[in-house]
Amino acid sequence: MAKNKEKKEVKKEGSYTAKDIYVLEGLDPVRKRPGMYIGTTDTAGLHHLIWEVVDNSIDEAMAGYAKNIRVDLLPGNKISVDDDGRGIPVETHKQTKKSALETVMTTLHAGGKFGGESYKVSGGLHGVGVSVVSALSSWLKVEVCRDGYVWVQEYERGRPKYKVKKTEKCRRTGTRVTFLPDSEVFAKIEWDLKRVVEHLRQQAFLTKGVKMEILDQRVLPVNHHGFYFDGGLLSFIKYINEGEKLIQDTPFYVHKEFEKIDVETAFLYNEDIETKELSFANNIYTPDGGMHLTGFRSALTRTLNDYANKEGWIKGKDDNLTGEDVREGLSAIVAVKLRDPQFEGQTKARLGNPPARTAVESVVGEAMKDWLERHPQDARRVVEKCLLAVKARKAAKAAKDTVLRKGALDGLALPGKLADCSSKDPAESELFIVEGDSAGGSAKQGRDRRTQAILPLKGKILNVEKSRIDKMLINKEIKALVVAMGTAIAESFDLSGLRYHKLILMTDADVDGAHIRTLLLTLLYRYFQPLITNGYVYIAQPPLYKIQKGKEFKYAYSDTEKEKVLKEFSKSGEKSPPNLQRYKGLGEMNPAQLWETTMDPANRLLKQVTVADAVEADKLFDILMGQEVEPRKNFIQARALSVKNLDI
Repeated sequence: MAKNKEKKEVKKEGSYTAKDIYVLEGLDPVRKRPGMYIGTTDTAGLHHLIWEVVDNSIDEAMAGYAKNIRVDLLPGNKISVDDDGRGIPVETHKQTKKSALETVMTTLHAGGKFGGESYKVSGGLHGVGVSVVSALSSWLKVEVCRDGYVWVQEYERGRPKYKVKKTEKCRRTGTRVTFLPDSEVFAKIEWDLKRVVEHLRQQAFLTKGVKMEILDQRVLPVNHHGFYFDGGLLSFIKYINEGEKLIQDTPFYVHKEFEKIDVETAFLYNEDIETKELSFANNIYTPDGGMHLTGFRSALTRTLNDYANKEGWIKGKDDNLTGEDVREGLSAIVAVKLRDPQFEGQTKARLGNPPARTAVESVVGEAMKDWLERHPQDARRVVEKCLLAVKARKAAKAAKDTVLRKGALDGLALPGKLADCSSKDPAESELFIVEGDSAGGSAKQGRDRRTQAILPLKGKILNVEKSRIDKMLINKEIKALVVAMGTAIAESFDLSGLRYHKLILMTDADVDGAHIRTLLLTLLYRYFQPLITNGYVYIAQPPLYKIQKGKEFKYAYSDTEKEKVLKEFSKSGEKSPPNLQRYKGLGEMNPAQLWETTMDPANRLLKQVTVADAVEADKLFDILMGQEVEPRKNFIQARALSVKNLDI
């Protein structure tokens, strides 16, 4: 009997019936799982709300109806997006029996982008954009100028406060959306002006002939930014090459339609060795490329090979330029506009439409033949640059093969200076990359030996921004780091071989420490970028001060925190002033202090390294770490007065 009773109870606990199926109605799914719709609920997700509303305005611009888009950052964390497009329809929708405006603002997958002729091309093709903003805002107001009047409706967390109201007369057309993100969803609501400006600038490049403005009304006088580019990608390619030594006098540019796909492409070669490729589909950045970028690469490689062969600069197929050769020093932007783009995933990171490849390959191939014939001097310099890349590739391969034959990067022999952890699970393992043997010694003694590995680096590593891979692999410190990580490098790079899911840069809080950290970040960004994009790279934050009064002491990680602690101690009643110790290096801390302040997961402060804007990051690495002195000098001079916490 006991057994039967036990079986009955188990069955009851594991029951799965119709009552266990939950149906989320309206915008409830968005509030329940916001990350599914906007990626995250951190700063990036917060700003994604702006992009969703702006995308609708840009769709109106791409359809030929809007010429002006304005974003206002308002006091109290509100934000407003205004355009002079046609205005969202307000008449009753046959299917929902509600105003079309209310339907768009409160219903997922509702909009004018799923059929018909309202939008031949658009970015917001998931149809969840503005309704998601409505759902994730504690308050939202939409005002539509249409049919001679202003139509208004307000919402609270996606639910309308009243029916659409017809108000005063209006001579223009357009839509204004003003909203306040919900503090129940977003832990921190703070608009980043720089992020907004960079995004709108990029969109202005991609939507030529449309004026985009940003007004920060949180400060007085109002901070105003405006963008208008008639040149489209031609203006964009010049912008991302500011400060570079160009080898072309005339940028390549083409804008043409092929079988109902709009193709716009521009490229420039410079004397650098890095490649910058940006691709867009319907104004949406596709960081993982896709068919349009593949088509561009194919056309570039084939056309340059054909031209070099015709001019007698290449003899035989064995000497043909590879895709790697023709992309060295290349800056290129590829943008397509097409109906029904097929993106991979909600993040739209890669374009999957095969016709996009055919369109770009055809348009670019034909235009490049003409460009090469019309600009023979530019053509010669570009091909010579590519032929130089061939020689460098062969020399680098020979050097790399020599290194690999010696077994330096095969993962069999870990560097002797590495104090490895005992755990073999990458998910819980951490590698502290430490500046110098002194700090390395303290870290080795103070660490958690099960999960924390220590790799001390001697001095400043090679600046890889100025060196090719063959020189890089000869450098002992870089070689030790590559072997310790376990991913190999270049064509052999394999993220699945990563031995630690936290790579923590732990350097001194002074100028030398900052320089070493920058050199390491340059190495990781240029040769191990997936480590950054996947969130595996962190920067340790050692304390700047130890403040002690009597037997009590506290650590301060900034000057502001120091002042706060000093005030607290001054109120303690003791007359003697607190003892203030300024840490200049990690080596000044004993193992227990280093563990307690910088390495203990329960107490430490870590900054995760992310790349919010790849174009801006690429430009900064070129300026700060590249060969040219003048851009670096200009950068420093322009920002000299805003420097804080400079060690002298």
